[in-house]
Amino acid sequence: MTRRATAARQDARPAQELVFVDEFEVWVIRKRIKNINLRVRPPEGRIEVSAPWGTDLEFIRTLVREKRDWIRRQQERVAETPMGRAAGASAEDVAQWKKVVQSFVPALIEKWEPIMGVKAGKLAYRNMSSRWGSCQPSTGRICINVRLALYPPECLEYVVVHELCHLKVPGHGADFKALMDAYLPNWRAIRAKLR
Repeated sequence: MTRRATAARQDARPAQELVFVDEFEVWVIRKRIKNINLRVRPPEGRIEVSAPWGTDLEFIRTLVREKRDWIRRQQERVAETPMGRAAGASAEDVAQWKKVVQSFVPALIEKWEPIMGVKAGKLAYRNMSSRWGSCQPSTGRICINVRLALYPPECLEYVVVHELCHLKVPGHGADFKALMDAYLPNWRAIRAKLR
C-alpha cells in the first residue's frame, strides 16, 4: 500500500471486522490510535480489539490467544452482572421482573410527587437494553425499564426521581443536575451501580 493510501485510511472512520480466533469471535476495530486495546464488553461479553491501522492480523490473533484465560474470566464476570443475566433472559424472566417493578413504582411515584411538586401521567414498563427510563414531559408519561428488578432497590428509586425531574427540566444540563442534587444528594453513587 502506498504512503498516500495508508494516510487516507488513517483519516477514515474506524473499520470493523469479525475475526475468529480459535473458539472466540473477536471484533477488530481499526482506527487512528497508537496502542492496541483488548476489551470484553457487557452485556454479552463481546470481545473487541482496537488496533492502529496497519496492525498485522496475526499479531492480533496471537494477543487474543495469549489473553485467553483473562478473556474467559472477564466473560464470566460480565455474565454474572445483572445486564449479563438480562441479555440471556427468557420471556418468563422478563414477566417476573415486570411484576416486581410494577409493584414498587406506584408507591415511589406517590412518595415523590408531593415532595417534588409534579404529577406523573401514565406509567409504562418495558424491557429495554439501552436506557433505564424515559419521560415525556408534555404528557407526563413515564416508562421504567423492568430490568431494574435485578438491581438494588435504591436504583429503582433513583430512576423514578430522575424521570420525575424531567417533568420540570427536560434535558440533563446543570439545572437538571441541581434538581437531582436537591432531591437525591447521593444520586451519582446510585447511578454508578447501574453501569
